[in-house]
Amino acid sequence: MSNTANLSMGWFCPTLGDTSAFGDPAKAFPQSMEHFERVTRAAENAGFDYMLVPVTPYCWDAWVAASFVVSRTSKIKALVAVKPGFIHPVAQAKMISSFDQLSNGRIYINLIAGLSEKDAIAEGQLGSKEARYEQLEEEVVIIKKLLSEEQVEFSGKYYQVNKPLIIPKAVQQPHPPIFLGGGSEQAAEISARHSAVHLFWGDYPERIAEQVKEMRARAAKYGRENELRFAMRLQIVCRETEGEAWEAAHQLVAGAQGWKDQATNLSSNMNSVANQRQRELSQTAGSKMTPHLWTGITEVRPGAGVAVVGNPQQVAAQLMEFVDAGCSGFCLSGYPHHEEAERFGRLVMPLLMR
Repeated sequence: MSNTANLSMGWFCPTLGDTSAFGDPAKAFPQSMEHFERVTRAAENAGFDYMLVPVTPYCWDAWVAASFVVSRTSKIKALVAVKPGFIHPVAQAKMISSFDQLSNGRIYINLIAGLSEKDAIAEGQLGSKEARYEQLEEEVVIIKKLLSEEQVEFSGKYYQVNKPLIIPKAVQQPHPPIFLGGGSEQAAEISARHSAVHLFWGDYPERIAEQVKEMRARAAKYGRENELRFAMRLQIVCRETEGEAWEAAHQLVAGAQGWKDQATNLSSNMNSVANQRQRELSQTAGSKMTPHLWTGITEVRPGAGVAVVGNPQQVAAQLMEFVDAGCSGFCLSGYPHHEEAERFGRLVMPLLMR
């Protein structure tokens, strides 16, 4: 069995809202700084290393939210999403270095091209997804140079840079770690060239093991086979007993037809390979991929919806299958996020970190 002493553990900050039952509006936790802080403190106390702060049209601004939650905690880092074309890379580099200095090294960067073509067009990104990834790579090349070099000059298809001054310098050198999660060929190549961590969405452990081998081969082309690490983006439903866990899982999505219709509509506008794979997995008979991998959450929300369901020992054992497949970290979610973070830290974290 693989060593778990150095697992990197992330949790999710629900800036798009939270709930303990998608089908019951009375059990929702509205978007608020109070709730974001509650979740982040619970994650920090549970032993998580970082918080994923998302960016979608339904979320509060990731940079502002991340700044607030980091300022109100003491150790946990923010994994902040960066989308192509949103912020000029010179300004983005200065934001990253300023955040890194003010927080004493508590920021990671998550590269995304966006799930939805419709949303991209609404936000002024008129190019194809391939063009967005092309622009994203140009941005990350510039940002990495600006954070690690002086007198940077760059002339590309999307940006021209002529020796801008970036003050302050980042604490984390040569730059804060970069994450990328995506299932397309283009995403894989960018990650192989630039990421510290490649994020996989939920899938069968044996398939993840194959993808780890493929990504290591890609990274080897750039001399980075020993630099790229892998993590799983998963949901968690853990309770003291397996029966209680499955009851909680089914209650979470019971009567949520409106959410299911919305998720179907949103997914129809998405050309994300990773999201398409999640929808494919959702067709698994009985919504069970394995005895403890469940696709029920994919029915009520797009994106990474595969969940690990069970008692603490079962959850830890299922996660260990991904560690054995080559992963050295997890970026997790659970509803409601403050309660599931506390429960995971108390019941599962001790079983993993040994």
